Amino acid sequence: MGMVLGKITVETPKHEVIHSTNDYEIRKYSPSVIAEVTYDPTQFKGDKDGGFTVLANYIGAFGNPQNAKPEKIAMTAPVITKESEKIAMTAPVVTKTAGNDKLMTMQFILPSKYATAEEAPRPVDERVVIREEGERKYGVVRFSWVASDKVVAEKVENLKKWLARDGYKVSGDFVLARYNPPWTLPPFRTNEVLIPIE
Repeated sequence: MGMVLGKITVETPKHEVIHSTNDYEIRKYSPSVIAEVTYDPTQFKGDKDGGFTVLANYIGAFGNPQNAKPEKIAMTAPVITKESEKIAMTAPVVTKTAGNDKLMTMQFILPSKYATAEEAPRPVDERVVIREEGERKYGVVRFSWVASDKVVAEKVENLKKWLARDGYKVSGDFVLARYNPPWTLPPFRTNEVLIPIE
């Protein structure tokens, strides 16, 4: 019942709030190890969350873990998604885009017991990449309900305005962090838009 009402019972990334306003927070995140998959949403019938099953299979959320050990890996929150530009590969592999020039990247932050990428179980699926992220700083705005494209775009625009107003320099594109499973009732969902800053 707790997950339906938005209770977050899994590990979340370690961070320090270094500045807080009524509108947003500035957070410094500790280094972490992530599992990520980058994909073309058109291969998943336009589903921007199409990479979720690939990552869930890696950690063993739906049965046997799809990693070399095989070791079941605890789910953490949030699930992170971001858009990225398609980049053509160099020879001998050539890729062509079919109109949609956006790829999606979905990330699971692995439990903190994995301090380096080498400590994490090696994925069986070659689409899953394990990598380390160093310490980073973000401007963050939290919100509930459904993280629709329209709502996220509004949150990003407002956060950029607030960061500029307060003298922060944006250093990259936003990411969307969702903390709850899809069956959580919308008013109890926790979502965040994070924009990297210098």
